[in-house]
Amino acid sequence: MNTDLKPKKNYLSLALLLLMLFVLLMSVRQSILIPKIPEKSAVVEPHVSEATDPFALISLEAKSAYVYDVKNNLALYAMNEEAQLPLASLTKVMTTLLARELVPKETTITISKDAIKQEGDSGLFENEKWRLSDISDLTLIASSNDGAHAIAGVINAFLNEKSATTDIPADFIDAMNKKATSLGMAQTFFLNESGLDTTQSLGGAYGSAKDMALLVLYSIKKYPDLFEATQYRKRSFESLSDFKHIEKNTNELVGALPELLASKTGFTDLAGGNLVIAFEAGPMRPIIVSVLGSTVDGRFDDVEKLAWASIEKIAQ
Repeated sequence: MNTDLKPKKNYLSLALLLLMLFVLLMSVRQSILIPKIPEKSAVVEPHVSEATDPFALISLEAKSAYVYDVKNNLALYAMNEEAQLPLASLTKVMTTLLARELVPKETTITISKDAIKQEGDSGLFENEKWRLSDISDLTLIASSNDGAHAIAGVINAFLNEKSATTDIPADFIDAMNKKATSLGMAQTFFLNESGLDTTQSLGGAYGSAKDMALLVLYSIKKYPDLFEATQYRKRSFESLSDFKHIEKNTNELVGALPELLASKTGFTDLAGGNLVIAFEAGPMRPIIVSVLGSTVDGRFDDVEKLAWASIEKIAQ
């Protein structure tokens, strides 16, 4: 028997076994190194919701409202903003502005007997003398009809003297209307200097919420100190006649809003409640809010809603 054939057979079996093990190992290795490609599935995009307009759900008592972003020259909110409505004591903004433009702020204003007869009592005395700047401050913060009438009377006398040699109107009310036209206040005209109703059916002045925003914007840009007194809840004054007066601000929102720059209230039977303010909604972000035709209390609620909505809007 040829014993040389056995080892050859064993070697061949071993070689086959090793080959099978090699193939198996390579197969396992490939399955480890090459990951399976998953079946293609729909890509789910993340949901991005649009920011809610903070003005969208606001409900106002006012007939007209306007919110103006000074920096961006943009209306943030407008409702019947060009409706012509009675202005009431918002008129006094034009009265004090025009007086500042026509005569020096150190001009002496004397409280006349006719001024004292005006509706309301702000504690002034007949023949009491004031610096224009001080009586203007008192007139704005206390909404003094006496003060407005006294200012208009003195400036009217000045205009009568100057009109012969200049193109300035001879009458203070005419000058107020001319100024409104020059500022582009298309809906505004004045019949008196205080805004008091002239009859049961005719107001003392008419304008729009947008016009009032334009007027305040012009005023705070040209005369930043014109509204300084209206930034405080209460101010004390001393006339040139040495009478002391403490006046409370008619704007109840003082202290409720950030960085108040200016404010003026207005109310008559015909006008209802009016209010215009300017405030800083952020660093160097003045906002002007104007409402007309609200109620005596509703005007404050309306303006406060619009002011906080403005702050939220510019933060988006």
